Amino acid sequence: MRPMTEGTRPSRVSEEFREVLAEEIPKLKDPRVGFVTVTSVRVTADLRKAHVLYSVLGDDAAKQATRAALHSARPHLRNVLGRQVRLKFLPDLDFEEDDSFDRLQRIDRLLKESEATQATASDGGRADDGVAEPNVSDEEER
Repeated sequence: MRPMTEGTRPSRVSEEFREVLAEEIPKLKDPRVGFVTVTSVRVTADLRKAHVLYSVLGDDAAKQATRAALHSARPHLRNVLGRQVRLKFLPDLDFEEDDSFDRLQRIDRLLKESEATQATASDGGRADDGVAEPNVSDEEER
C-alpha cells in the first residue's frame, strides 16, 4: 500500500463537499437564501471541520439574510453531505462569506480612478503647450 500524500484526502473531500453544497444550497426552500455561489470548501486535516466560503449577490440586508438562512440550514446540509459522501465522521460546517470578489472590484475601481487621474494630469500638461507654471506659495518667494 503506498502512502497518501498529506493533504490529498482533505483536498478531495473539500472538492466533493463543494460540489454537493453548490448543488444543494439552491434547492433550499428558505426564502432568505439569495443567489449563492459556493466558491470553495476547506476541510481540516482531521476532516472534523469544513469551512465553506460562499459569495452572494445583493445588498447588505440580502447578504445578512442569506447568512442567517445558511446558518439555520447547517443540520440539513450536513445530513445531505452524510448521504452523498461516505465518511466516518461528518464535519461541522462553518459558513463564511467570501469577500474576495468585493475586494477585487474595489481594487479594479481604484486602478481605473488612478488611470483617469494620470490621464487627466498628462492631458493638462499638453494643454499649456508643455509649459507648466510653477506652483509657488507666497512664503517660498520670500
